Amino acid sequence: MNHHAYPSRRAGIGAPFAAAVFAGFIALLSGHDVVAKPPTAPPQVELTVLGSYASGIFNAGGSEIAAHDPLTQRLYVVNAQDASVNVLDITFPATPVLVGTISLVPFGGVANSVSVHEGLVAVAVEATPNRTDPGKVVFFDAALTPVSSVTVGAIPDMLTFTHKGRYVLVANEGEPKSYNQPDSVDPEGSVSVIDMKNGAAALTQANVRTAGFQGYNGQEATLRAAGIRIFGPNASASQDLEPEYIAVSPDDTTAWVTLQEANAMATVNIANATVTSIVSLGLKDHSLPGNGLDPNNNGAIAIGNWPVKGLYQADGIAAHPIGTELFLFMANEGDVRTDWPGLNEEITVGAADYVLDPIVFPNASTLKNNNNLGRLRVSRFSGNLDGDPEYEEIHAHGGRSFSIRRTDGTLVFDSGDDFEQVTANLHAAGLVIFNASNDNNTFDNRSRAKGPEPEGIAVGRAFQRTWVFTGLERIGGVMVYDATDPANARFATYANNRNFAGTFNFATAGDLGPEGILFIGEGDSPTGEPLVVTANEISGTTTIYQLGEL
Repeated sequence: MNHHAYPSRRAGIGAPFAAAVFAGFIALLSGHDVVAKPPTAPPQVELTVLGSYASGIFNAGGSEIAAHDPLTQRLYVVNAQDASVNVLDITFPATPVLVGTISLVPFGGVANSVSVHEGLVAVAVEATPNRTDPGKVVFFDAALTPVSSVTVGAIPDMLTFTHKGRYVLVANEGEPKSYNQPDSVDPEGSVSVIDMKNGAAALTQANVRTAGFQGYNGQEATLRAAGIRIFGPNASASQDLEPEYIAVSPDDTTAWVTLQEANAMATVNIANATVTSIVSLGLKDHSLPGNGLDPNNNGAIAIGNWPVKGLYQADGIAAHPIGTELFLFMANEGDVRTDWPGLNEEITVGAADYVLDPIVFPNASTLKNNNNLGRLRVSRFSGNLDGDPEYEEIHAHGGRSFSIRRTDGTLVFDSGDDFEQVTANLHAAGLVIFNASNDNNTFDNRSRAKGPEPEGIAVGRAFQRTWVFTGLERIGGVMVYDATDPANARFATYANNRNFAGTFNFATAGDLGPEGILFIGEGDSPTGEPLVVTANEISGTTTIYQLGEL
């Protein structure tokens, strides 16, 4: 693995950035924007808030995913609480205006994702009241009038048009209702491929094909041996593989799909609607310098190197060419199965029934102390390598980072522990609260559980360079990297439009819980300048940043 090491970083346990690195490069901007910049990243850039729209819905998915239509300068924003899509005019980004609302109630209810191509809007809608039933994709024209709808797989969680608009691809997550219960239902995960060649008005169910995983049923042991996590009770591979997010190649021939719980990625041939491969994303070694993590919420910043392996478990994924090669960019959020009756994947290292192999971990009692790894939440279904009652590896959920990979899944770059290091330094400067969650201002709240939790990712070109934007679901904000040299990507800046001062209050906290993130290039921007948009699930706000050179 290649990892950019800052000039001031020291190797070893708990190695922080030297305070002097950031001393002259941290500034509090207007309102409650927070920006940090390293001294050596050419060119230096900043994210500045231009404007924000508030749905007024707190902690209920008031703004989850946004899509931009450059023809009309509209943002289409999923409002899960209202089972709708809000339509915002951003001709003047400083004052986004709500100009319409698409209700999904007549089509089943909960909207999960939205995409737009040349004025045609596609919305993924899950079934109600039984979300494990097949969902729908509903199409609307620029006048927000329904055009057509088709049935897709269970729980369509994300969808996207291909670049030229020929296809709409849908990640059908297929999460279970429960496991080992009398009424348990576990639908298959899949990717729907909707052929738009005859236009939305002429769509029929015959235009929908399914790229599924049935061909891997019976190969579960082989998949596990390759590092692909199949562990749902009594689940086949096709039931246990749950597509999360999709990236499309520039030529619209291939899609890459994150399988988050499985810590894997699938490749899909779009024209044939077939899954051509599944690869594991591997493990991140938190014992290596530059790969540390803060493993406990004991009220102190304790980023260090520990004998822990991170399950990357990417959520958001983007594909972007750099030079002559296409790369994949992933936000390594992590996900844990705790929400379904009949299965609880999560356990702490300190739990009595989480037994560490004494040969591998001769200091097991020390590691299980609450001031060390005892509070760290890990998987009970990963790390037991030989089937005995003991764990030979400790597997935590998420990489607390973003990664750059080749299209075969080979790791090119990982941001290591940068996200926690940057926010730790900002905490020391009094500008943020380290590892706070998205619904409180509690210091160190998320350290034992996925930390800052990177979720959404976007990539774009500006100022003759390639930039990566990663949204942090918990502490909030956007991390920006210069990835022009992908193997040596460099941290550029961090912006967080959140108010950490005083008693936490949803109405005054600013942006909370960025779920979706998108980049608008200068050619598509209403201002002629590159923009970044975050859809913030917990605060219900949609915020527009401008990317500018310093």
